Amino acid sequence: MTDSAACRAVLEAALAEPRRLDAAARQTLAAAAEPVLETALRDFAAAHGAAALPVLTTLAGDEAARGVRRAGRRALYRLSQQGVATPAKPPRRLVVERRPERAVRAWLSGIDGTGSRAVWVLFEGGFGGATLCSLIVNDTAGILDVAGGDITKKRLEEELKSLRASQKLPWIAVEPARALRAVVEALTLHATLGTTPPAAFDRWKAPFESARGLHAGAGGPRHGPPDPPAADTPLFERAGELLALPELASWFLDPESVQSDALALLEARESRLVVSDHIKAEREAAIVTRIVERELVPDARRRWARRLDEMAFVFDATARPEPAGLARAAAAALADETREVAHQPFATGLARRALEIAGEVAAGRLRAADVSRKP
Repeated sequence: MTDSAACRAVLEAALAEPRRLDAAARQTLAAAAEPVLETALRDFAAAHGAAALPVLTTLAGDEAARGVRRAGRRALYRLSQQGVATPAKPPRRLVVERRPERAVRAWLSGIDGTGSRAVWVLFEGGFGGATLCSLIVNDTAGILDVAGGDITKKRLEEELKSLRASQKLPWIAVEPARALRAVVEALTLHATLGTTPPAAFDRWKAPFESARGLHAGAGGPRHGPPDPPAADTPLFERAGELLALPELASWFLDPESVQSDALALLEARESRLVVSDHIKAEREAAIVTRIVERELVPDARRRWARRLDEMAFVFDATARPEPAGLARAAAAALADETREVAHQPFATGLARRALEIAGEVAAGRLRAADVSRKP
């Protein structure tokens, strides 16, 4: 049986080096008679005060030796009565595994004349709440703007109602995968251009980067225009009618790029030379042809074809099959590089509208910044 001196030796050794209070040392204490151990702990606590707390706390938590545990707790109690309290244990933190955010609903707007559109994606996950990410993406610059945060179902419905009432472009619900693809394509464009999204996108990077990986595994995002049809259709000849739609009111070539052409057209119209209307029309047609051939190079043709293809999807989603068919016909014609672009009604319509607006800018009736097609 362990005597008081042996108990005190174990305690002093543990005070100097805590790791020495191992299982063997605690067994030595457990072998002492209860009164002997009580006395040793009381004297040890009285001699060292607060410094004895770590040793006594360890003994008070000994699950293997009931007598040692009980004696340690009594020693701690006596110290607390003297004003030396054991530090409170930090509260146990509830660990909840955070689930990855998952896109559950999404919305897209139509595309404006600069190639921009709005994208909304509703995510669920985390601790069961919902977050809404609102973006503006552009097909020449990537992600232009990002906002969003936590949102309730009621607030979401209010925001959607307000948006539909104020939005000039069509606003449609889509499968989340389609909206994610639009954002993934914008991210891919940033990588190509060597640019970065706005800083606010950092909060949303993880769920969209996950989507990016999924699309990459499936062959990557779709950048190409639609396949051209096998033969001409009457819809192709009517494609210029699309530009009369309010949804495409902002669709025209950049007026800045046709400013000199617009001035040439104004000079021809105001010339004092007496020429026939036929010759005037030929001169105007020549200017339009020059613009179309200069501005609608292959990359631009593919970009406008893609915009038309996306708007065809929007028209279908809003139960408007006729403009959807016209948009697809115009898209297919632009995508087919074997077709002369100068003879395509939609292409010449883009150029004519740009000329009109550039003329208004030259006359001081419009500000150049207000009609610029740069995002």
